[in-house]
Amino acid sequence: MDGFSDLAFFSMVATKPSLAAAAQELGVTPPAVSKRLAGLERRLGVRLLNRTTRRVSLTAEGETYLVDGARLLDELDALERTVGGSRATPKGVLRLSATLGFGRRLIVPALSAFARQYPQVDVQLHLSDKPVNLVEQGFDVVVRFGELPDARLAARRLALNRRILCAAPSYLADAGEPVSPLELTKHQCIFIRESDETFGTWHFANGTRRETVKVRGPLSTNDGESATTWAIAGHGILMRSQWEAAPFLREGALRLILPEWHLPPADVFLVFQSKSNLAAKTRALIDFLLASFEPYRAEGDSVLGPW
Repeated sequence: MDGFSDLAFFSMVATKPSLAAAAQELGVTPPAVSKRLAGLERRLGVRLLNRTTRRVSLTAEGETYLVDGARLLDELDALERTVGGSRATPKGVLRLSATLGFGRRLIVPALSAFARQYPQVDVQLHLSDKPVNLVEQGFDVVVRFGELPDARLAARRLALNRRILCAAPSYLADAGEPVSPLELTKHQCIFIRESDETFGTWHFANGTRRETVKVRGPLSTNDGESATTWAIAGHGILMRSQWEAAPFLREGALRLILPEWHLPPADVFLVFQSKSNLAAKTRALIDFLLASFEPYRAEGDSVLGPW
């Protein structure tokens, strides 16, 4: 049982920004946390955390211990629930991360309903357009767009989504409408700086054909809503997700460009650590969000899909 106790201790310490924060959570002194961590590392014969005066970070061994340890703790919890003859009630603190725009518009309303249904779960929502590390930053669930970078993490598709090109009718009337990706080099384009994507480089696919285009323009931002506002005002061509552009396309404020060409994938996923035996609070949130977003997983009858 010391092993399980150490796993629980390390899982808590590894998801805090510092040993001092972990000590505060445990109600002990920082030296006590440091001493127990050192003892655990001596027992295992490896370093689990890199420590500096400001923060801690996982070593490769520490990440393995944390990820696989979380699975073992989940299995122990599931075993005890089975032996006890009842399913645990969803309760406790649950940390969820999502992007700013999608989070504000669609996740926040869903969480409002979730909080009423599960009053014993304390949801901590983190909104940011900067990439987060689910394991190192201690999130239970992360809402992520596009391809999944880590095969060790579990995921469920929350919504179908794709990236599209669009522009205001006023811009197209003045500049003309491109008929191929290469013609974009002659146009003003609006950039969104996000993730680790190469700035100003757009990738296209149409069947077996592939095109990579370096585009230019005077306006760029890290905020999707700002870029959409500029596009509606006629400043250029914008690459944007269906979920944000669809309302403006339907009302005519924006027009779809090059619909037969596909851009990098942008489906929306719920990402979490364990594929089975999830904590009751985490399973409740995943199931609730999947049910809430079910209409957005239906194949639409147009390029705009379900949005």
